[in-house]
Amino acid sequence: MSTGPALSADRLSKRFGGRVAFEDVSFEIGYGEVFGFLGPNGAGKTTTVRTLGTLLAPTSGTATVAGLPLTPDNGVEIRRRISIMPESPGLYLRLTVLENLRCFADLYQVPEATNRIDQVLGAVRLTDRANDPCGALSKGLRQRVALARALLNDPQVLFLDEPTSGLDPVAARGVHDLIDELRQRGVTIFLTTHRLDEAERLCDRVAILNTTLRTIGRPDQLRDELFARTLTVRTASRLAAPDRVFLDIAGVTNWHEDTPSTYVLTVADPALAAPAVTRALVKADADVLSISPSHHSLEDVYLELVANDVPA
Repeated sequence: MSTGPALSADRLSKRFGGRVAFEDVSFEIGYGEVFGFLGPNGAGKTTTVRTLGTLLAPTSGTATVAGLPLTPDNGVEIRRRISIMPESPGLYLRLTVLENLRCFADLYQVPEATNRIDQVLGAVRLTDRANDPCGALSKGLRQRVALARALLNDPQVLFLDEPTSGLDPVAARGVHDLIDELRQRGVTIFLTTHRLDEAERLCDRVAILNTTLRTIGRPDQLRDELFARTLTVRTASRLAAPDRVFLDIAGVTNWHEDTPSTYVLTVADPALAAPAVTRALVKADADVLSISPSHHSLEDVYLELVANDVPA
């Protein structure tokens, strides 16, 4: 496996006539990384996947996929090294799980197809359902069959487009566990999803796209960049002189009363400030109900960046 990036893009753009699908997208993704690609409907996520997957030619910019430059001459070899699992599984419902996998193994020209099919069935824990018609399976099981199909060619890069869409929590957790296992094997996963809790749990880094890239980084890094670090203090009754309590504490830069008897303190480091805040409140004879650090989710980051955007 190459020591360079598994996927990279440099000012990659795609237009359809006068309409911009995505523009000036740049990133690098390493082998074994789960990379979340987030954005509202119409932001260009699926078009980006189709472009990187050689299904669409970019309008401008450059990219490498599985270590190869994204050019027409490399299309066949790139497709041998990647797999794309679309939101809709696209299985033949009248065929059994095994018959579906044999069909696609033949199309992919998979060597030693019988052994490989056994391996992917084991990987998605469907060995005992191999002879069941796909039409008789639940949606969660069909998603696992689709994932088995995507693994047939042992891809270096796996594109997953909304892999848990419409699944119940138990089925979604099964897909999450499979993604974790693939990460441990060094497979690079490019994940598009609208489930921000899913992205926060699974992804090493995320990018937020709304025609152009709004941001890219680790979820915790993005939270720290966008939001001040705070402590929320709740007391049994309102403080008589909160200014004298809070502004004399080292590390507290500001405060405001959120609701009666609830105070939000802007701090440099919540872990260092919390003990000092506790001591100051005890000294002021305050009845402290709780002191808790703020926790902004990836959803907060997403909404802060795209809530007021209008996709092109």
